[in-house]
Amino acid sequence: MNKKQILSLIGIAVTSFFLAIALPLINPTPLTAQPNINLLISAAASMKDALEEIQPIYQQSKPNVNIRYNFGASGALQQQIEQGAPADIFISAARSQVDALEQKGLLVPGTRTNLANNRLVLIVPNNTNSINSFFNLADAKIKRIALGEPRSVPAGQYADQVLKKLGIFEKIKSKLVLANNVRQVLAAVESGNADAGLVYATDAKISNKVKVVVAADEKYHSAIIYPMAVIKRSKNIPAAKEFLEFLSSNQAKTVLKKYGFIVN
Repeated sequence: MNKKQILSLIGIAVTSFFLAIALPLINPTPLTAQPNINLLISAAASMKDALEEIQPIYQQSKPNVNIRYNFGASGALQQQIEQGAPADIFISAARSQVDALEQKGLLVPGTRTNLANNRLVLIVPNNTNSINSFFNLADAKIKRIALGEPRSVPAGQYADQVLKKLGIFEKIKSKLVLANNVRQVLAAVESGNADAGLVYATDAKISNKVKVVVAADEKYHSAIIYPMAVIKRSKNIPAAKEFLEFLSSNQAKTVLKKYGFIVN
């Protein structure tokens, strides 16, 4: 083989080498699309507006994660989960419901954390001027007082504690109208179907049809805490943990504060 033939072969070999490197860059292998993940969050009704605003913020960075919410009374949601209803995350408006699930081994260990705090307030329709304290609820002209069903609605449990500590429960119990969740209490006062109601400060904040008369002294009721955790039956535990972490981020806290929640 002469020198010219050797140089030709070397040239072919070098060209083949560079083509082998360059072709994948020119025609890269298509990336495999991330599969969609569906997360169902069962959350206290009082969290509705804040969580719905947080959803698109989260999905900007996690477009493959589809978030759906199941809002309701914390006690009712707890029962649904205990009975096997699907849920990836549970956010309650009180400790007791999460305590119950934890005791039954239904939570992923180590995922429980507190999301926020709230305040309980007495509200009336905007055109009402005759109520300026809890004690006015005993007045004869006050006919209907709305609050959540204490057995399943944490806001109702807190309200029940306050009314009993103030010594007015027995005087007004015949006037009480019990609702299935705190948003129904708000709606009853907004519509005038109730003369007054006890809701969270965050519920009152979203309405332009009611006004706050007074906030309940926190010494009269249990601390209003929103614990959250990942449900052990979740089929997407890693993704659920990531969303839980996001809810504790500064971005999510900014939204929660906007709606009146108290966050650390």
